[in-house]
Amino acid sequence: MSAADTTTPAKVPPTRPSPPPRADARKPPGRRGGGSAGTPWLLLAPCLLVLALVMGYPLVRLVTLSFQKFGQSQLWGFQPAESVGFDNFAGVLGDGEFWQVVVRTIVFAAGCVILTMVLGMVIALLLQRVSGWVKTLVNIALVASWGMPVIVATTVFKWLFDSDYGILNAVLSKLPGVDLIGHNWFASGPQGLAVIMLLVIWGAVPFVVITLSAGLTQVPAELEEAARLDGAGAWGVFRYVTLPILKPIIVMLTTLSVIWDMGVFPQVFVMRNGHPEAEFQLLTTYSYDRAFVVNDYGQGSAIALVTVLLLLGVVAVYMRQMLKIGEVE
Repeated sequence: MSAADTTTPAKVPPTRPSPPPRADARKPPGRRGGGSAGTPWLLLAPCLLVLALVMGYPLVRLVTLSFQKFGQSQLWGFQPAESVGFDNFAGVLGDGEFWQVVVRTIVFAAGCVILTMVLGMVIALLLQRVSGWVKTLVNIALVASWGMPVIVATTVFKWLFDSDYGILNAVLSKLPGVDLIGHNWFASGPQGLAVIMLLVIWGAVPFVVITLSAGLTQVPAELEEAARLDGAGAWGVFRYVTLPILKPIIVMLTTLSVIWDMGVFPQVFVMRNGHPEAEFQLLTTYSYDRAFVVNDYGQGSAIALVTVLLLLGVVAVYMRQMLKIGEVE
């Protein structure tokens, strides 16, 4: 008999059955913690209710008026409101002055948005390269200018650009070959709108600078250093490292700026003493004049509704861009 036949076989311990999976491990992703699908809507309900109360009725009333003939007689109750279908929209869209106002508003808003974003980005980048106390002083000045009421800022700009007592004309006239004493900046539409554009940009830049400065703190220094080691200059680092990381913030700020700048009203209204001339009319002031000066509330509502639709188009572009960014991430 061989040694292999006399060897006692080793005993293999029995395999213990694996414990059943816990109940919480079988839950689908996104449902952990016992929360239900209706919890977010429950938390959003107070905000949605306030929005419905504050904006719901005015918006419904705006849509209703845009399909009615509603003037001074209807306002005082002498005559009932008369439904006119799409006549108000046909009258507005068939008016050449309306399209001039639309083009002027788009050009004005585009100029404000581009200059605001460029200046805001430049200032935010410069703030990353200065000492702490300088950055603090600049941030204080930005917050102070941002918190200044629009009426106060408009009054200050009216004084700065006044033809008789404006300090800007006096300062510029000290330059060689420049004589702007008594110059009226509002004698022509382009010059006057340029002044109003400066006012809008002055009030919008602080928010952009503060937001972009917060975003720049999230740019990893390691990526910037790696780009420099690969031979990228300052522009290359900004284009291929900083800009892609800041893209969601830039898209958000650009969209908000377009909405705000297309809805500019008090700056134009106050700067022109409550009576904007034809070359200063934007969509907001044009709708106001048609409704409260001409007393044609139906066409004024139609112009306002067209403006809302244009802004909804901007919001749709913003949502599409944000969804693309989310898919890439």
